[in-house]
Amino acid sequence: MKLKKQVTVCGAAIFCVAVFSLYLMLDRVQHDPTRHQNGGNFPRSQISVLQNRIEQLEQLLEENHEIISHIKDSVLELTANAEGPPAMLPYYTVNGSWVVPPEPRPSFFSISPQDCQFALGGRGQKPELQMLTVSEELPFDNVDGGVWRQGFDISYDPHDWDAEDLQVFVVPHSHNDPGWIKTFDKYYTEQTQHILNSMVSKLQEDPRRRFLWAEVSFFAKWWDNINVQKRAAVRRLVGNGQLEIATGGWVMPDEANSHYFALIDQLIEGHQWLERNLGATPRSGWAVDPFGYSSTMPYLLRRANLTSMLIQRVHYAIKKHFAATHSLEFMWRQTWDSDSSTDIFCHMMPFYSYDVPHTCGPDPKICCQFDFKRLPGGRINCPWKVPPRAITEANVAERAALLLDQYRKKSQLFRSNVLLVPLGDDFRYDKPQEWDAQFFNYQRLFDFFNSRPNLHVQAQFGTLSDYFDALYKRTGVEPGARPPGFPVLSGDFFSYADREDHYWTGYYTSRPFYKSLDRVLEAHLRGAEVLYSLAAAHARRSGLAGRYPLSDFTLLTEARRTLGLFQHHDAITGTAKEAVVVDYGVRLLRSLVNLKQVIIHAAHYLVLGDKETYHFDPEAPFLQVDDTRLSHDALPERTVIQLDSSPRFVVLFNPLEQERFSMVSLLVNSPRVRVLSEEGQPLAVQISAHWSSATEAVPDVYQVSVPVRLPALGLGVLQLQLGLDGHRTLPSSVRIYLHGRQLSVSRHEAFPLRVIDSGTSDFALSNRYMQVWFSGLTGLLKSIRRVDEEHEQQVDMQVLVYGTRTSKDKSGAYLFLPDGEAKPYVPKEPPVLRVTEGPFFSEVVAYYEHIHQAVRLYNLPGVEGLSLDISSLVDIRDYVNKELALHIHTDIDSQGAAPTVSEEAPPPGQLLPHASHGLYPGRTEAPHAAHCPGPGCL
Repeated sequence: MKLKKQVTVCGAAIFCVAVFSLYLMLDRVQHDPTRHQNGGNFPRSQISVLQNRIEQLEQLLEENHEIISHIKDSVLELTANAEGPPAMLPYYTVNGSWVVPPEPRPSFFSISPQDCQFALGGRGQKPELQMLTVSEELPFDNVDGGVWRQGFDISYDPHDWDAEDLQVFVVPHSHNDPGWIKTFDKYYTEQTQHILNSMVSKLQEDPRRRFLWAEVSFFAKWWDNINVQKRAAVRRLVGNGQLEIATGGWVMPDEANSHYFALIDQLIEGHQWLERNLGATPRSGWAVDPFGYSSTMPYLLRRANLTSMLIQRVHYAIKKHFAATHSLEFMWRQTWDSDSSTDIFCHMMPFYSYDVPHTCGPDPKICCQFDFKRLPGGRINCPWKVPPRAITEANVAERAALLLDQYRKKSQLFRSNVLLVPLGDDFRYDKPQEWDAQFFNYQRLFDFFNSRPNLHVQAQFGTLSDYFDALYKRTGVEPGARPPGFPVLSGDFFSYADREDHYWTGYYTSRPFYKSLDRVLEAHLRGAEVLYSLAAAHARRSGLAGRYPLSDFTLLTEARRTLGLFQHHDAITGTAKEAVVVDYGVRLLRSLVNLKQVIIHAAHYLVLGDKETYHFDPEAPFLQVDDTRLSHDALPERTVIQLDSSPRFVVLFNPLEQERFSMVSLLVNSPRVRVLSEEGQPLAVQISAHWSSATEAVPDVYQVSVPVRLPALGLGVLQLQLGLDGHRTLPSSVRIYLHGRQLSVSRHEAFPLRVIDSGTSDFALSNRYMQVWFSGLTGLLKSIRRVDEEHEQQVDMQVLVYGTRTSKDKSGAYLFLPDGEAKPYVPKEPPVLRVTEGPFFSEVVAYYEHIHQAVRLYNLPGVEGLSLDISSLVDIRDYVNKELALHIHTDIDSQGAAPTVSEEAPPPGQLLPHASHGLYPGRTEAPHAAHCPGPGCL
C-alpha cells in the first residue's frame, strides 16, 4: 500500500510539472513586448525575432522533457527498490500445498505451425526410400549368400560394357583413429607421423598416385612438426589433386552420442585449419568407421558446402536390400525438407568392411590377394590361405582377369559404370615398403587394363572427389545434383549390425561418466566463447586490451580441439582401451579447468561497473567457480559459500541466445540466508538440507534455491546475506520412508521432517500444470495427469536387469548381446525413499543398492514447470556380467513414430546434472555460476 501511494504521488508530480512548464512557455510568448498584433503578418525585420522565439520554445520543451524523464527514472528506481513483496512469493493453500503466483510476463511463447518447417511436410516430392518403412518391410533373415556371405551371387554379361567402358577409381587411404588401442600421442609417434612423412615422398615420385586423408587432428599435429619445404610440398600435392582431405573435420565423429553443437564445432575447427594452412576446402565426406549414421551429419555436411559423401557401417540386411535394388547411391534428404534444399549425394559401400578384402568385389578370398601388404614374408597374411602374388609380365594377364571379374561384379550393384574401390585399412601405409608394394603392383595392373580396349575398362588411382566428379560427368549433372534415375532417401542408419545378431548398441551407454563429462565441457566451451568474445571486444574498444588476458584465446582453442577429439567414434562411444580412456579423461578435465578460468576472467571484467578498475591476477582470482573436480574420473564437488557478516555475491551467466527463467541452487553454510536481486530486491528462496545419503544430511551445508530470470547471453548477480526473512526464506519439508529398515535419520530444527517406518500407499507431487504419482513401494514413477485433462497418462517406470551370454560373443563396449528377456531388478533390501516438498520444487529420491533415482518437479511457471527432471546415479562395479536398464512403459499412442527425448538444460548454476551412469545425459548448457570469495568484492 505504501508503494502504491508513492507511485501515485510521483505520477501526479509529473503531470503538474508538465502542465506548469507549458503554461510558463505560453505566458512568455504571449507577453513578449516585441510581438506585433497585425493579423499574423510580420514585417521582414521581425522574422529573425520570431525565429529566435521559436528556438527558445524548442529549448524549453527539451528542458521540460529532461525534467519529466528524470522524474520518471526516479519513480522507476523507487519502485524497483521498494520493500514490497516480490512477484514470485509463494503461499500455502488451504490443503497445505504450495502455490506460486503467475508471472506478469510470459515465460514462453507459442509457435505458429507456419513458422516451423517440420509442419510443412507433404508439399514436395516424397522420397522413394524412407528408412522406417524399409526397416519394417525387411525380413532380417540373415540368409547365407555364399562368398559374399551377407549378400548374394552376382552374375553379368561380358558385353555389358561394350557401349560404355567401366571406369575404376582405386582410392588409397589410411584410417587413423585418434585414440583407440593406443592413445592419440602414441599412435602419432609410432605410426601416423610415418604414414604422412612417406606420403609426401611417395606421391611426389609419380603424378598418377593419389591418397585420401580424413583426420585433421593428426594432420595438424604433424604439420606443426615438419619443415617449410615439406609444407610447400604438401600444398602442391593438395593443389594438383594428388592428396585429398575428405570431410575436413577434426575427427571422424560418432553420430549417435555426439551433440550437434560438438559435431558442428569440430567441423568448423577442421575446416578453418585447412583454409588457414593449406588453402583447401573439403568437397566430399568420408565416414567409413562410425557405428551407424545419423541424418544430422549429411545435413551439416551439405550446409558446409560439401556435395557428396560416403558411408560404410550400415546393417548388413539393409546393404543387401539396397544392393539388390541398385539403391546404394542416393540423394540423402531430411524428412522435413519440402524442396530438396538439404539433398546430398551419398555412396554406401556394399560389403562387410572398408579393408582391402572387402572392397574390390564380393569375394574377400580373391580381394585379399590384391592387398600387396600381405605378400609372403610380411607381418600379416590372408585368412583365406591364398596369399597375394607380385604382378609380373608373366602373370599380369591372369591376375588382371581375376581382379576385373571382381570389379565387374561389384559394378553390377550400382547404377553407373563408374566404380569406387577403396584401398586401405586402419593405420595403413606406415612403412615405405607398403607404399611401393601397393603402387607398383596396381600400376602394372592399370597399365595392362588401359592398354587393351577389348576389356572395356579404364582404371587409375583416384581420390574420393575424382570418383564423384566422374560419376556426375557420366550422368550429365552438376556436382551435387541428383543424377537421373537415382533414388531419394530420408531417415538414418541406426542400429548397426555387421553380422548375425551383433547389434552395435552397447556403445550407446558405454562409459557414460565420460559421455556426461563431454556435455559438461561442451556447455562450458559455449559459455566461455560467448563471455570471452564480449569481454575481449569491450576491452579492445575501450583501450583496455593490454589489461585483459587475450591469451585466453589459446585456452579456448585447446578446449575446442579437446572437445572435437572426444567426438571421435572410439572416444565418446566408450570403446577405447582403459589407458586411452584415462588419456581422454585427463584432456577433458584439463580443458574444463582452463575454460573455468576463461569464464572467471571474462565475468570479472564484464560485471565491473568501472572497467578501469579491472586487474588481472591469476594468483588471486576475483571469482571462484561453483564446483570443482579432484580428478578426471571424480564427480564434481559443489562449492559451499561461507556466509558471515559481509554479503557474498554470486555471478550467473546465461549462455543461451534467449532469455530464460530458471532455478538456481547454491550451497551455503547456514539455513539463515537472505537472497537479494541485483537491484537489491529481496527474493523468495527455498531452503533444503544437503544429503550425503538417503538418511544422512551433511552438517552445516544447506541448499538455497531461487528462481531467477536471466537475459539472453547476459549476466546476473545475486547477493547472499546472513539473516532470516520469515516471509521469503521458505524451508522444505521432508518425508523419509524406511520400509522397515533400521537406519538413523538426520534431523534439523530448520526443516520439518517425518520418518515413516512402513508405508506402501502411492503418493503424488503436483504443481500448477500436472500431478505426478509415484509408487509408495518403489518410489518410481507410475502416472502423470495434466491439470487441464481428465485422462491420466500411464508412465510406469521399472529397473530391469539383463544378463549376458555364456558364449564367446558377449555384451561389451560395442555390442549389446543379452542372454534373454530382461528381468526385474530385485534389490537385497527395499529402497529408502526421501520425499522433499517445497515452494519452488519437490522431488522423490529412491535409494537402491546399485541405483539412486531422483525425479524432480519444479513449481514454476513456464517450460520448467511443464517438465520432469529425471536423473540417475548408478554404481554396478560389483554387479558382474549384468546390465541395468531403466524401462518406462506408457499408454501413449505414438502411431508408429519413434519416441523423442528432449535434451533440456539443467537448472542454472548446476554445471553437471547427477552423473548419469547407465543413462544417456542431455546437453548441459546451463548458466554458469561463480561466487565472490571475499567481502564486498563486487
